[in-house]
Amino acid sequence: MKSIAVLILMSSLATSVTWADIVNFDGGETGKAPPGWNATKTGTGAAKWTIEKDANAPSKPNVLKQSGEATYPLCIKEGTSVKDGFVEVKFKPVAGKEDQAGGVIWRCKDADNYYIARANALEDNVTIYHTVSGKRVSFKNTNTKVAPGQWHTLRVDFTGDRFVVTFNGKQVITATDDKIKDAGQVGLWTKADSMTLFDDFTYGAQ
Repeated sequence: MKSIAVLILMSSLATSVTWADIVNFDGGETGKAPPGWNATKTGTGAAKWTIEKDANAPSKPNVLKQSGEATYPLCIKEGTSVKDGFVEVKFKPVAGKEDQAGGVIWRCKDADNYYIARANALEDNVTIYHTVSGKRVSFKNTNTKVAPGQWHTLRVDFTGDRFVVTFNGKQVITATDDKIKDAGQVGLWTKADSMTLFDDFTYGAQ
């Protein structure tokens, strides 16, 4: 697993994020889940998270692919703990009859408790949710074109109860919510039968 720690200094929600960790999925074994990640799900079904080669990956040669079907497939970065900071990923919605979604999670306690921001190519929108005791509830949504078969960048900056979601470099959602206050793990998310590719997963703390 290729993971590069870098120091950065940037303005985010009027605070400074001072470090980030980048995961490119280029060091793991293809056909298997990435080491150091908990490939799991919320609800029922069978999620399938595997490292795959992709000539069009933003960071060649590999991507992380979700190709199973579950209520909400999750892939949680083990050993992370971020309360205030950011999480970002590049993702490509490839297929899915029910959904074509890609998302990031943060302040994750376990597979039933976390925040999500996701973009959906079938619905052409971006939505932010909290999931508490396995129940997902949206608290802000915006209509935005999410082209299938193309790479997009999704980012969330979070501090306290305030969240800013950026899609392809454009701020699309500002929202507040206080359901999950403590530090938690970060990771990736899809829904239902979404076949989605991920690369350049980045997260940082204030």
